[in-house]
Amino acid sequence: MTQFLSAIILAGGKSSRMGQDKALLEIDGVPLLKRTYDAAKQCADAIYVVTSWRDRYQSLLPDVTWIDESEPRSPMIAFTEALEQIETDWALLLACDLPRLKGETLRELMSQLGESSIVVARSEEGWEPLCGFYRRDCLTSLQNYLASGKRSFQDWLDSENVQELQLGDRQILFNCNTPDDFEQI
Repeated sequence: MTQFLSAIILAGGKSSRMGQDKALLEIDGVPLLKRTYDAAKQCADAIYVVTSWRDRYQSLLPDVTWIDESEPRSPMIAFTEALEQIETDWALLLACDLPRLKGETLRELMSQLGESSIVVARSEEGWEPLCGFYRRDCLTSLQNYLASGKRSFQDWLDSENVQELQLGDRQILFNCNTPDDFEQI
């Protein structure tokens, strides 16, 4: 079977604004990281988790490929390291803290993949890189951007030919960075 899509879930942040590991915060008894994994599993052929804390999460997700960070760094570096390892044409990049994300929604969004190598949602604040699709062929551009010392996903996406992902429900982009965010769920 030909594999088409890998999901890359970033779970390497320090959760400093939350005050505790947000990947392990539970909604209806299910940790946020597991919820994101469950949604991604409905459309991805392989799932990778990038983290500095594999030992915290391994029992939650026994059948993923782990990419270990020696220390938390920028999401862009973590994504680049993961993109170097996948074997599929496309990667779905996800933050670990998207409580309203659903697998059916991700499957619907996949229908928008076309010629562009990057298909990402956009909000009033800018690009939403941690809920987007990236063709593996954008790796060289990412590596060159990082080699120049830059780390801004927004600036990199502004310099690329990005297709805007059309969302029927913008609530899937809601993420939990603070206790107040978590209370809104």
